[in-house]
Amino acid sequence: MTEPARPIPLLGEISLNAVQRMEHTLEAGFVSTRIAGLPGELQQRSGRPSHHFAIAGLLAGERAAADLAALQAAAAAGSEVTFAANITTALDLQRVVITSFRAVDVAGYPNRYHYHLALAESPPLPPPAEVEAFGGLGDFGVGDLGFDTDIVGDLQGLAGEVAGAVTDALDVIDQLGALANLDGLALGGFLEPMEQSVAQVKDAAARFRDAARGLAEAFE
Repeated sequence: MTEPARPIPLLGEISLNAVQRMEHTLEAGFVSTRIAGLPGELQQRSGRPSHHFAIAGLLAGERAAADLAALQAAAAAGSEVTFAANITTALDLQRVVITSFRAVDVAGYPNRYHYHLALAESPPLPPPAEVEAFGGLGDFGVGDLGFDTDIVGDLQGLAGEVAGAVTDALDVIDQLGALANLDGLALGGFLEPMEQSVAQVKDAAARFRDAARGLAEAFE
C-alpha cells in the first residue's frame, strides 16, 4: 500500500521540499523556588514561552541556488512569516521569525546545499491602549473598586454652575462697591470700612470663580 504524500512545509512563500529532520521544542515556563523544609523545589509557572523549531534540510537540483538565496534573504530580513507543517498541526501558531540560519556547501556535490533553520514563535501584540477619562484607568479595574467614572460629567456641570453663581455674586459686589464710593453723600468716610471689605470679598470671589472655571475646563 502506497503511503500518501506528505504536505510540503511552507515558510512564508518558500517551499521546504527536502526536509530531513524537524524538531519542535517548548519550555514549560516554570521557575523553581527553594522552600525551607520542603523536599524538592516549588514550581511556579510564569507563562508559556514561544514554540521553537529546528529544521534540517537539503536543497538540490536546478533550483537549489535560487532556493538557497530565498532562505538567505528571509533570514537576513528578520521579518515575521507564517509557518505550516505537519509538526504544527496541533499548535495555534500564527507567525514565526528565523532566529538563526546555517548553510553548508560540500565539495564534489554541485547544486546541493545542506541547511539548518531555527524558528521561534512571534505572537501578536495586544491592542494599543486607548485614551479615556482618567487615562483609561477603567481598564485596570477602577470600576471594580466602586469608582464611577461617570461622575466626571457631573463634576464638570457642577463646576460650571459654581462659576456662574460666583459671577452673579460679583455683580452684587460691584453694586455695593459703587454705593461705597458715592461722593455725593458727604458721609465723611462712614462707608470706608464697607469699601475695604467689598474689595477684599471681590478679589477672593474672582479667584474662586476662575478656579471653578478651570475645573470645568479640565473635565471637557
